[in-house]
Amino acid sequence: MPYSPERASITSKQLLIHNLMESASKLQKHFQTEDDDERRWMIRNCNNPLVIEFLQESTVMMLHVIDAIGKLEPVNGASISKEFGIPKGSVSKVTRRLLEKGIISTEFLPDNKKEVLFRTTALGREVFELHQALHRQMNIGIQLFLERYTEEELSFIIRGLEDTMEATWTEPETIAAKFAGQHSAAAEEPLFTGESPELQQITAMLRQLDERSLKKAKTILQDVFFTSY
Repeated sequence: MPYSPERASITSKQLLIHNLMESASKLQKHFQTEDDDERRWMIRNCNNPLVIEFLQESTVMMLHVIDAIGKLEPVNGASISKEFGIPKGSVSKVTRRLLEKGIISTEFLPDNKKEVLFRTTALGREVFELHQALHRQMNIGIQLFLERYTEEELSFIIRGLEDTMEATWTEPETIAAKFAGQHSAAAEEPLFTGESPELQQITAMLRQLDERSLKKAKTILQDVFFTSY
């Protein structure tokens, strides 16, 4: 096929998109190991054997529920679910376990004995405060890390995250409709034949980016997830 600058540009963009999707897959695995790192930090910075014992067997969801109760107490299960986006079934299951372990306690309203309100116990409050300290530590690290990027690069990251939040990967036609006119007609065709539907759906959205933006995305992902500090 004869060479054309336009075709060369598309090929380069396809490669960048492919690399970006591979990075996204590795990002998912990276976050799965982050939970263990956070737990280890909390254990290292705790002197209470009872708290350490709880942390060693706790789940991420348990810590999220403790965080919600600590911020809103006294609070009922419905409010925890609504304010923090935790499914009601998960709230019920987790609060039962936390009650058994003495992390939280229950109380009732004077005029309503049916509505259960949750509070942290002294032990639970210690877990909550330790978790808050972890978040403060992480925020410092994130702030220092992001300082390395320009305002233009940070704006690009925000744009990508906001677009991603509005996208529905299982319905690629909604992506095409939302970003109509922002990408080439070639976006309607699968970029990598034989790839999973999820990757093809991600491609439909990423095609809206120009080559310069994709190069920035690749650089940022490389710095964030594949560079050791």
